[in-house]
Amino acid sequence: MNTLIIKLGATGDVVRTTPLLEKLSGKITWITAVKNVPLLKSVENLNCLSWEQRNSVANVRHDLIINLEDTTESGEFVQTLKYNRLFGAFVNAGRVLACTDDSRGWFDLSLISRFGKSAADQLKLKNRRTYQDLIFEGLGFGFTGEKYLLPEPSEMNLSGDVAISPKAGAVWPMKNWAYYAELKCELEANGLVVNMLPERATLLEHLGDVKNHRLLVSGDSLPMHFALGTGTRCVTIFNCTSPWEIFDYGVQQQITSPFLAEFFFKRGVDERATGAISVEEVFDAVMKQLGSDAIYNFSRVGVRAGRLVGSLARPD
Repeated sequence: MNTLIIKLGATGDVVRTTPLLEKLSGKITWITAVKNVPLLKSVENLNCLSWEQRNSVANVRHDLIINLEDTTESGEFVQTLKYNRLFGAFVNAGRVLACTDDSRGWFDLSLISRFGKSAADQLKLKNRRTYQDLIFEGLGFGFTGEKYLLPEPSEMNLSGDVAISPKAGAVWPMKNWAYYAELKCELEANGLVVNMLPERATLLEHLGDVKNHRLLVSGDSLPMHFALGTGTRCVTIFNCTSPWEIFDYGVQQQITSPFLAEFFFKRGVDERATGAISVEEVFDAVMKQLGSDAIYNFSRVGVRAGRLVGSLARPD
């Protein structure tokens, strides 16, 4: 088999696509965004190219092309290539972005859904299958928990009990939970070493920061995928995106907003969305994940509207 994968970003989506490599044999080429190349170039038997290098495969005939991008540019590029089978998005004869029938399980939940965006969002909200399950099935495989393939991280000095990643990027501002600072104070009051993850120059440094902690608290974001890929326990807050698409690999505790349906896949900012989950609930999940729930107790006095105005009490 000679297979070409086109998955450019976001970086977290690239990472969660890597389990597919466990199912493919023969020569595999992956075209991705240039910033993601360091995450893929060390994978055995994989030829990784940046999008800017895409023309190097122009004259190669592929047995299978997997295009997981839903952009016109990638769909037009696919139509310039030679292949025996295409899975995913392409530009059809009417110059409209469409997808192959076998990939509808995933793309009917996307921006290029044949049902339109509004219906696609509702289907996505109702969906209870993971991303990997949907992609694998369309390709004729069965997903059985194949793990992420990640490179060795950079060695970093930052380490501790809990890492907090308070920002999920500009595209989805409602992913950003309102009370990370309050949570950090309460965890530190219980003697835990807690670090807010800083911005890093490289993805491998960022990966090293995540791996150096016992647990990560974040939204649905790249650090979450790094935690899942390194076997790092994590507590993940879902304010506006699907928790069901994420396979937890036995290390993740998901906390879903009670207002998820109201704000599902909306890109604005609303304090009701970012503040719906209380500090207490996240604190309890962290302690349970760390195996410390029987040792430390969160004071249930003074908690209102998700904000902690009381204190933590260490049992005598």
